[in-house]
Amino acid sequence: MNMRSVVAGALVVLLTACGTPRSVPQFEPGDRVLVDAHNAYPENGRHEDRLTRALATGIPLAIEQDLVWCPTASGAFEVLVAHDTACRGDEPTLRQYFFDAVKPIVDAASARGVTDQWPVITLNLDFKMDPPELHHAVWNLLGEYETWLTTAARTATPDTLAPLTVGPLLVLTGQADAQQVSFHDAVAVGRRLRLFGAVHDAPVTRDTTPSAPPAPMRATNYRRWWNHPWKVVEPEGQPEAGDWTAGDAARLSQVVTAAHAAGLWIRFYTLNGATATEATTQGWSPTYNFGSLAAAATRWQAARDAGVDFIATDQYESLAGALHTATVRR
Repeated sequence: MNMRSVVAGALVVLLTACGTPRSVPQFEPGDRVLVDAHNAYPENGRHEDRLTRALATGIPLAIEQDLVWCPTASGAFEVLVAHDTACRGDEPTLRQYFFDAVKPIVDAASARGVTDQWPVITLNLDFKMDPPELHHAVWNLLGEYETWLTTAARTATPDTLAPLTVGPLLVLTGQADAQQVSFHDAVAVGRRLRLFGAVHDAPVTRDTTPSAPPAPMRATNYRRWWNHPWKVVEPEGQPEAGDWTAGDAARLSQVVTAAHAAGLWIRFYTLNGATATEATTQGWSPTYNFGSLAAAATRWQAARDAGVDFIATDQYESLAGALHTATVRR
């Protein structure tokens, strides 16, 4: 399936799903559960179909793109999409690989004027390095697409949250303090924030139960989501996880409830269930693998029922099928 066919299919999904025009987006924490397409970019010259596969699952959805700052063949430094910081030289640019690919979908969402599905795409930027030059280039690139973006006014103090102006694209980034300096602190009061960082965990106190899951800091104007490995729920990790238990479900619910109470979207990564051969062939990390599709599907259902906003997986199609055939519990 080529990219043109995928985009055409996504447009059909968009127009069909929108139905009668409405004007109230459903995007607040806990409002919807989305496929989060983990590592949806080529790696080591392979797996070039990942973004195509993600878009083919339908919208709304979230897409992760890892970023590095490396020279291209011309010698000029660019914002490149790659997991490894030792660049090969053939990595695609973020503009080429992501923005050019989603432009027809975002343009159609804007032209339709139906905002209840917005943001139709959540772009999760995972910076693999944090030089100021990369931050500056990303900020300028997002500025070229600002009419697409979900933004908020920069307030005088971070704890004062401005309302979001919702666009068809929401951009999230990590919790690094250097990113806040570039993407929030350097922005003049009254100007628009173009992307939003993740919160830190709340400090552990003497009264904190050792086995208790983490709690989040509250949302700020810039920090509006919480990102966690699945080990927060099952400390033994995916490869060693046993049967899903009522205790696991309670722990998951506790973390999700804490996130939403703090005004945050929450993301868990990465929930895969594949044979060792399939995982190796597809370039999926063994540390994220429950070992079987059934084991992963059990966790997907639990995450869906708990109201996890972004469920990250490399098995985009399987998770999308599970979410699209079930009703999320509210």
